[in-house]
Order: sequence, then structure tokens, then C-alpha cells
Amino acid sequence: MNLSRKDLLRLIGTGAGAVALGSAAASPAAGSEPRGAGDIVRDVAVIGGGAAGTYAAVRLRELGQSVVVVEHNGRLGGHTQTYTDPATGGSVDIGVVVWHDQPLVRQWFERFDIPLQKASFGGGETLYADYRTGREAAGYTPPNPGAALALYGEQLARFPYLEHGFDLPDPVPADLLLPFGEFVRRYGLDAVVPTVFQFGQGLGDLLRQPTLYVMKNFGSDILRNLQTGFLTTSRRDNSELYEKARTELGDDVLLNSRVLSTDRDGGRHAVVRVDTPAGRRTIRARKILVTIPPLLDNLDGFDLDGLERNLFGQFRNSAYYTGVLRDSGIPDNLSVRNVGLDTPHNLPELPGVYVISPTGIPGLHNVKFGSPVALSDRAVQAEIRASVRRLRDAGTVPTTNPGFATFASHTPFELTVPAAAVRAGFYRRLGALQGRNRTFYSGAAFHTHDSSLIWQFTETLLPRVVAS
Repeated sequence: MNLSRKDLLRLIGTGAGAVALGSAAASPAAGSEPRGAGDIVRDVAVIGGGAAGTYAAVRLRELGQSVVVVEHNGRLGGHTQTYTDPATGGSVDIGVVVWHDQPLVRQWFERFDIPLQKASFGGGETLYADYRTGREAAGYTPPNPGAALALYGEQLARFPYLEHGFDLPDPVPADLLLPFGEFVRRYGLDAVVPTVFQFGQGLGDLLRQPTLYVMKNFGSDILRNLQTGFLTTSRRDNSELYEKARTELGDDVLLNSRVLSTDRDGGRHAVVRVDTPAGRRTIRARKILVTIPPLLDNLDGFDLDGLERNLFGQFRNSAYYTGVLRDSGIPDNLSVRNVGLDTPHNLPELPGVYVISPTGIPGLHNVKFGSPVALSDRAVQAEIRASVRRLRDAGTVPTTNPGFATFASHTPFELTVPAAAVRAGFYRRLGALQGRNRTFYSGAAFHTHDSSLIWQFTETLLPRVVAS
């Protein structure tokens, strides 16, 4: 690696982990089924307006398809969230922080006239503390990951297909099914674990996760971008991308809406009934593209068949939360990173804080919190406040009782299945769902939590959606 230890530690201190255009939409597809005067008739109904759904909707229109996007929230962007401080006008990206420096990423932002720059992670000091006690981890020094990252890269090179989705060989290599902690011990990668843990925020219990999921999240292109530099927006407002996409898509986006029922069996269209702020609407679409996490609770209104229900019912998920603390008492130039002196690889116990770090705005600190299982927002906020108080009570940092300028749950986060299910062909059967029942799928569950890689995966899927 070409990064110094200081530069790498600054980089992981951000919590990055957190990757010819422009044609009019096609005319709505004609159908023979009876329909109401208020029906929405489109080629593709996109369910979910996060990274995958927004990208797909814009690109499908460019490819001559008419679309409608159904989004549960009041905005597009999913995990990409930006907080603007009303007092200073300064902005903080609290969700997605950086993107890969790739041609597709640059073209996507250029399309919306959003300037990019290399992400900068310099400045400030880091204090290591055990948030369980609030005590400073005196004498703790993170391992230099340089040599271990090179060894890790050699292991990644054995599995190049991980960069493109879950098209796994049969049989699945045994090393990919090992708990990551065992994989680390087998190949002498101990020094890389703290770095992977910080980039893999949201993965839950990292050492127990099958190596497959860790390597997909912290993959070869992450290593490349550690050397060449990640991208972020010059205006420090990553949400601008989705605001401009929302403007372009216009009435083809139904915000604050949810699917009530679907019928994907008959006629020339799938029927999607949706609850919107303006009342219930019926969508008739030749195809459906699902980009939300495919958990059974999320798909409650879908007419799932037995295979779909079986596969989606096997997913389990981790949890991830982020926010901005106001007037915490932590110095504006100080990051307080959570470590455990009595834990394997000194990783902090979860549920717990990953790090509290400066935002660049006086009096505001970004906080990242992870859990192997979902918690209520109230419980997470209470634990964050308690963690900050412990820093004060232990005499480590003279903290106060902070408030939340903003708070967001990114739960459900990582969707996984047990190693035994992967070995038995889970992802082969999941991939075979593409196009079944007029339905296609994209999003993190079909690749990994990385906007840049999700866009690449979606781009390769779109020709199949258009041709079907």
C-alpha cells in the first residue's frame, strides 16, 4: 500500500465504509386489461428509490422505457443522507461518504452537473477509548496494516467474481465460508482486521460473518481506491445527486408511498396497488424491479410464490445507525474511536459506538453505531448518550449531555444467510429469480453495501430488464 499509517488511520476515521446521456421517457406501454382512468401504465415499476432504484429509473428512461418509482420515504437516496446545519449552513454527509473513482461513477455525476473531487481525510487527532467503561485505551496503537493489506489483496485475487455480484462457483470455495476470524488466523491477516472493521461498519459481528460477505464489502476495488483516492462531491452535499434525479424523474416518482398488493400472474401487465399521499393508485407495469431489502416484512404486499418466500425468509440482517451530536463537549478536532483492550483484535463489542468524529462544523460531531441485530432508535440514542457520559465520568473527555442534531437508522443493513445455506446453493437459486414472475432485483442484497458497485451491478442487469 502507498498510504502512510497516519493517512490510513485518518481515512478509516471518517467511517467511510461505507459506489451519451439524457433522453426523454418512452410512451406508456399499451395493454389489453381493463383499467381505471387513474391507472399508471408503465414499462417498469421500480420499488425503492435508493442507490439502485434511482440509478435504474434514470437509466431505464434513457433506454426508452417508461418508469414509475415507488419510494416509502419522502426523498430519494436511501443510505445517502446529508445534514445541513441551520446556524452555519455547513453540510455533513452522514450516510454514504465516498464513492469509487471509476468511469461509471464520474459519468453518473457529470450527467447531473455535480463536480467531484478526491476525498480528503486529513486533520484532527484520534483518541482511543473503551466505550464500555469510558476509559482511555492507554498505550494502544493500531497495527500498521500495510503488509497485511497486501496479503489480503492476494487472497482477494483468488475470487475475482466477488466484485460483480453473487455469481459463485459450484462448489463454493471453502475459504469463503469460513468465519472471517478463522480466515484471518489461517492466512496471518491479523493486522488488517481493524481496518476492515472500520470500513465494514454495519456488518455486525465481523469475525463471525462468513468471509464471503467481508470480502465483498472490503474488496479489490476498495484496495485500489485506498491507493488512488476515493471521490466525494466538491460541494460536500452527496444528496444533491438524488435531489437532481428526483427533479428529472418528476411525476414518475411516488414518494411517501408503499405497496399494498401485487398481482404478477395475468395479462400483459403486473398489477401493483400502492398507497400514496394522494390516495390509492394502481400501477400496471410490464415488469417490476425490486431494489428494497428483500425481507419478508418489506415484501408483505407481494404475491410471493413458494420459492421466493423460502429464499427471502432465510435472510437475516445487521443494523447500522448514524447521526450528528450537538454540543457534546468533545473538542472539534478530536475523534474518539471505540476499542476493546480485552477483545480479539481489540474490536469494540457491539451493539456499540464505532466512532465519534469531527464534522468540520464547530460543536457538531458525527456518530456511527452498529449492532448485530436491529434495535429501536430510542435504545440506540440512549446508549450513545450513555457512552458519551462514561467518557466524562472516567475523566477521559469533559463531555456534556449532547443532543442529536439529526439521527438516522440504516436498518435493515447487511443481509446475509448462514454459510451452510451458501454452500447449498442459496445464491444460485437467488440469481435464478431474475425475471421470474415479471420481477427483477437489484440493491445491496444482490451485491454489497457500496453505491458504486451497486450502480455497476444494476447497469449489467438493465439489458435483461429491457429485453424481457
